[in-house]
Amino acid sequence: MTFKDDRKVVLITGCSSGLGLSLAETLVQADRYKLIITTRGRSIEKLREYFQESPNVMVRELDVNNPVQIYGLINEICCAWGGIDTLVNNAGVCYRSVIEHMDPDAELEQLRTNYLGPMSIIRAVLPLMRERGKGHIINISSVSGSVPMPTMGSYSSSKHALEAASEALWYEARPFGVQVTLVQPGFIRSESYKNVVLSKKAMLSTEVNGSHAEFYRSMAPLVEKLMGFSLSNPRGIARKIQKIIDMSRPPFRIGVTADAVVFRILRSVLPNGLFRRLMYSLLPGSTVWGERLQSLSTSVPKVG
Repeated sequence: MTFKDDRKVVLITGCSSGLGLSLAETLVQADRYKLIITTRGRSIEKLREYFQESPNVMVRELDVNNPVQIYGLINEICCAWGGIDTLVNNAGVCYRSVIEHMDPDAELEQLRTNYLGPMSIIRAVLPLMRERGKGHIINISSVSGSVPMPTMGSYSSSKHALEAASEALWYEARPFGVQVTLVQPGFIRSESYKNVVLSKKAMLSTEVNGSHAEFYRSMAPLVEKLMGFSLSNPRGIARKIQKIIDMSRPPFRIGVTADAVVFRILRSVLPNGLFRRLMYSLLPGSTVWGERLQSLSTSVPKVG
């Protein structure tokens, strides 16, 4: 006698740490899914030590910017388990820099990992889901995707691109039974802020007390403080994502932290100009940003 295995096949990217790791842990412990847990090559051995492979768990190397790895893995999943029910695009990187200091290499890496990579995986799995008439694509965005902050413009842009493409995809995939959900976390109580990297020019500006040094000195402690005060943690958000995976009719956009919900409400009810002025006034030190260099420029004697 054969028994039907109705476990959902779930592919998760970016599981080396943070939310991705917590989501993988949560779904493994639930023991009712077939999981593909992935990370880039430099973290794969650590992940294989952390998770025990089994008939229901694969641990695989996956660089979301490597088409050969993407299609090779999807082929392996289809041969083993017949397809993919849920894709969770979680992999991402974060560079902190004012727009003026963002270098092209870091900009491209961030855009490729946070937007172009997820789009590549979606294009690979979507035909399979469409042919089966079912599937669920979950893209992990950020409240920064709709509420950009200073020193986070490039990161916000990559997430904003992901959000725009996700909304378009919702319309395109719906007629074929494929659902799309955009998850917006805000501040999470974790040490993930330590993974944020300053661009080369941003580091130099901080070291030599350059034109935007006050921006970096104000924003970094603010983010760290807000993450420390947050009531949300990776495990709690992972449980919310698990509920989304289990839903028969999931929402398109959902804020999974309190601040993400508050920011979204404020953005929708306040006029744009008022919203920006309010946010600017709340940023620590913003009232004196640029004053030091302005005073220096006015004190330089004119020649002739």
